[in-house]
Amino acid sequence: MLSSVRSLSLYLSFPIRMAEGSYVFQISGIKKPEIKKCLIKGIRKLGGKYIGGSVYQHSSTHFIVPQVLPSEKFLAACAAGKWVVTPNYVLDSVKNGSWLPEELYEVAISTSTTSAFYPVRQWRERVASGTLKGAFQGWRVLLMVQEPARRAMFNRLLKAGRAKVFHYSPPSYASITHVMAKPITEDIKSHDAPCYPVSHIVQHLFGKRYLDINFNLSEDETENEESSFVATFSKFEKELKDHMIRQNRHPRLLYCEFQGYNDPHRPQSEGTEADFSQIATMIECGLFTEALDSIKSGLFPGLLPPAQCLVSLLEYAQQGNATTVFLRIFMQFLHRLVVTNPPWKAPKSVKKYFSKVFQCPCCKSGLWPFLESTICYCLLRDSTCHPLPGPALPTLLHFHSDLLAFVLKLFKGELHAITTTGIYLQQQVCENLQDSARGSLILGTFWTVWERSTLLSVAVKQLTQLLVEATSEDDSKKTEKQTEKQELVYMTGILVDLLSVVVEFWCQHNFKLNQALVEKGLKDYAEHFAVISHKLPPSLLAELIAEVPSSRLKMALADSVFRSLCCKNGFTVGDDPLCLKKIMLYLPALDILSQSQTLCNTEAGLTDCGLESTSDGVNDSGAEKGNILKGLKRVNAAGETLLHRACKRNQVETVLQILALPDTDVNVKDHAGWTPLHEACNHGSTACVQALLRHRPAPIVNSQVGGISPLYDALLNGHMDIAKLLLEHEGSVILQQKNHSGMTPLDLVLDSAQREELLDSALTGDRARKKKPTEVLNLPLLEAGSCLLLHLLTAYHQEKGLSMFTEAGAQSLGQRLVRALKMHSFETVTAAWMDQQAVRLLEDVMTLMEAGRGSYDGQVSQPIRECEGENTQFLMERLGELKSKGKELDLHFKKSGTLKNCYCVA
Repeated sequence: MLSSVRSLSLYLSFPIRMAEGSYVFQISGIKKPEIKKCLIKGIRKLGGKYIGGSVYQHSSTHFIVPQVLPSEKFLAACAAGKWVVTPNYVLDSVKNGSWLPEELYEVAISTSTTSAFYPVRQWRERVASGTLKGAFQGWRVLLMVQEPARRAMFNRLLKAGRAKVFHYSPPSYASITHVMAKPITEDIKSHDAPCYPVSHIVQHLFGKRYLDINFNLSEDETENEESSFVATFSKFEKELKDHMIRQNRHPRLLYCEFQGYNDPHRPQSEGTEADFSQIATMIECGLFTEALDSIKSGLFPGLLPPAQCLVSLLEYAQQGNATTVFLRIFMQFLHRLVVTNPPWKAPKSVKKYFSKVFQCPCCKSGLWPFLESTICYCLLRDSTCHPLPGPALPTLLHFHSDLLAFVLKLFKGELHAITTTGIYLQQQVCENLQDSARGSLILGTFWTVWERSTLLSVAVKQLTQLLVEATSEDDSKKTEKQTEKQELVYMTGILVDLLSVVVEFWCQHNFKLNQALVEKGLKDYAEHFAVISHKLPPSLLAELIAEVPSSRLKMALADSVFRSLCCKNGFTVGDDPLCLKKIMLYLPALDILSQSQTLCNTEAGLTDCGLESTSDGVNDSGAEKGNILKGLKRVNAAGETLLHRACKRNQVETVLQILALPDTDVNVKDHAGWTPLHEACNHGSTACVQALLRHRPAPIVNSQVGGISPLYDALLNGHMDIAKLLLEHEGSVILQQKNHSGMTPLDLVLDSAQREELLDSALTGDRARKKKPTEVLNLPLLEAGSCLLLHLLTAYHQEKGLSMFTEAGAQSLGQRLVRALKMHSFETVTAAWMDQQAVRLLEDVMTLMEAGRGSYDGQVSQPIRECEGENTQFLMERLGELKSKGKELDLHFKKSGTLKNCYCVA
């Protein structure tokens, strides 16, 4: 058997055509994990499906056993008329490349005669012919077995053979044909039906002469062990889900400064003595300073001055007529107002009060227009809501920046409240707190009622755009006055904090109800950020993301910007969910970035990356260019752009001119999802394919529409030259890609000579991609990529709580997961899991183990390891720590891991 397993492992390394029909397998009686693992892998390689578990599943079509077994699953498969075959059926089928006929592999019982007895064949043939549906069809059994577990086993066995089973006296119209009992007593014999021992099941299936075989109808050691495994695997899933719940309930952006704020529901007695009746008169007479002093003296918890008075004072402060002393005292008053009457601890009326105060005195359109105008004034831009004095005075600039910091403080308080009280995270929440949270300032400022299901509201997009503009302005002011530079840095920091608080609040608000919504919202927002910030230099983007205090926002932004940076330099990555393995597979992109010929400094942003002209000597002026520019954005009824149409017609000059234009989307899709590369491959436009592959960013070669990739398109239409171009560009990885029918590209090529040509082209592509650089040519771009990857790795580790899996102790969750992965394949452990987050967490543990064994050492070239860049060195240190943690996992397993405690659950 072991030699067959080695042969199977060799055959499994080659792609095999998927099988037609349904092949669903169960396995029993195979105790060696390596043999069972190879069988499962072979089943899946041939397109079959494996079902684990300790009980018979009626959806199975084949049952694999090494010999006749005295087990429930074996007898149930016999009674149901399923194929019961030996393991050699899978081994030989893999060698053959497709499923073989089953007859030669049916399990037999050896006899003294020259012929063998096939215990399942008679029932299988009768079921297949439609004569009956199962060996016990027509039986109506009164099952009287006292022990619950054994009663359940016999119940499953009889139902597999299509018997009707009753556990108590049935209705009169359902007459009993069999009474089966263990033990048989005189009371049982009194029933008006024949009474049988449970051994009658074996006698009916195989005849009396084989009754002496040890069919004791008890689960053997293998079945008990497998049942234990399945139960433990389910517990693993629950533990991982509980771990993620704890992680998401972990306090985020906790601000301890709000812990001592007064409770407005317990006002001080002095508050009733305050008199605000004269404030409005003072303001009308122009006595703003006196009015402010009067308000300050009457400020107590639970007592708020008239909102219109504060609006008038704020309007006076914004118009530039107030003294510096007045502005300073007014800001002190606002902070004291929040200390004594924090809106996050108050009913809706207090929140509405703050919303009424902080809005434009003219248009009164809400807090966001007011906030946007404040930001624009600080960035020396035209205000978007109401006119403010200009040119901007230093005193007013300082006041508006303080005003922005004050609003940020309000929002921080609200986030602190829902984080510490668990308004949205606890199972039972009191109704008044829910109402209070729904009327929060943050929600009312950044989301309308119709926008709250998406993170990308209009206001959030505008805030993000202002942050990008502030960052760009900050970079352009590097040669200006130091004071202006410091003010812009301060403003950028406030906007980063404000964005983080807003995003965290939305995530906390929605996470309890819809976790998938939060994940999608973060992903969509990160992609939006990467698009609108593409003109910023990568180094500046990396620095900006490093300042984000929210770990989940930082993780999403770093991932999206890094993928965008890779794509613009010809390294495409998949869009599958983020996990530790995916991050480790990002590492080869560092070599691409280090060899890039594009600039990465404060004068060259992401739009410069790979946008050098792909057309030598093409005239980009005159009427022809004008026509291209006019038709660039136009699409026909099928959604095809000018680039699509040029690729279909092999108009390479037009393609080159379009690709030379800035911001050209080489992966633009029509209404059906086809890209220009798809069209060029489909129509045999070889020159256009060459132009597209030379372009930077390079097109995505592995994209599929209905299972059809560009390589499939080329081969289906007989364009071998294009297929070889794609393989030389991308390597053999696209040869492993399968369509919806499970076919690989090579399955489309029947001619052996052509297959060899394609394989040679794939090897050429692999050698080109694996060619290691000898030195770093673009240190700034490498440093930017290393910084993004460093923060991505750190934020992911923090978000997922991966440090918990590296804790010592034989019964720690990490150690038990490692022991399970040592004994079983990843697919076996997760076969019955439904939660994809738990699956990805287990994959993270497996990736940690692989990192500890050095599996990812080859992902980073020697020049990168020896690079003296600060960010790159930090990244290499972080990868070294990750490898050490993986080694510790293996070390603890070797010290404490045994087969007996492999499935112990603490």
